[in-house]
Amino acid sequence: MKSVRLSAVEFLLASAACLPATASAQSADEWQFQGTIYLYLPTVGGKTTVPEPGGDFSIDILDSLNMTFMGTLEARKGRWGAFTDLIYLDLGNTKTQSRDITIGTLPLPAGATATVGFDLEGTMWTLAGTYRVVTKPASPLDLIVGARMFDLKHGMNWQISGNVGSIPLPARAGSSEGTPTNWDAIAGVKGRYSLGADGKWFIPYYADIGTGDSDLTWQLMGGVGHTFGWGEVLGAWRHIDYGLKSGSTIKGLTFDGPAIAAVFRW
Repeated sequence: MKSVRLSAVEFLLASAACLPATASAQSADEWQFQGTIYLYLPTVGGKTTVPEPGGDFSIDILDSLNMTFMGTLEARKGRWGAFTDLIYLDLGNTKTQSRDITIGTLPLPAGATATVGFDLEGTMWTLAGTYRVVTKPASPLDLIVGARMFDLKHGMNWQISGNVGSIPLPARAGSSEGTPTNWDAIAGVKGRYSLGADGKWFIPYYADIGTGDSDLTWQLMGGVGHTFGWGEVLGAWRHIDYGLKSGSTIKGLTFDGPAIAAVFRW
């Protein structure tokens, strides 16, 4: 089964990449806060099937970003902390092609052309608590435990024209939609590793894994950053993977790509 490929041109993404440790200059007994803005350029990929009496469709779809909003906020006092991460995106596209589409196990017949439209609107919200197990100011390490919600609304429509004689009538045109909402428990680590004696350059990292309504969800992030008086700037690579359970029209989604972020502290 071929993948559904969406490629987001550009959108702001609040990401775990922007969750480095707070500044060592602040007292551990005070509340410390940080917020993040992001420029993220991922590839969004996945798998989708449209069950019909004539079989399944598998397609590759080009991207179109309609709207997005993302943001991150973290609070900490002493060893304990919490963060929330919100991602909203609205994608849609229409593609016409005569390859990379299958009906059941067979490719689209020669001389037939399929026009397929795909829309995806989703919200990914993470809420987690943190506990600092390594308190070294320049290179801290936090354990994280929390939950991630992934709310999707997706629709697909298709029309096959041309040489359609061998295609069953119900499979020649149709539409499908779904509105799954997945809640998953997650656990992981996040932190940073200082480069050099002054600690101005550092490597931020983040990893989590979870399950619940999803078969499995996980993400990884790594990059390089620089500290300034007002906050930090960093570049990173982030990957998010969702394996959705059977019965969902969308079988899985991935977000993978580079990001640039500005982190503000107060």
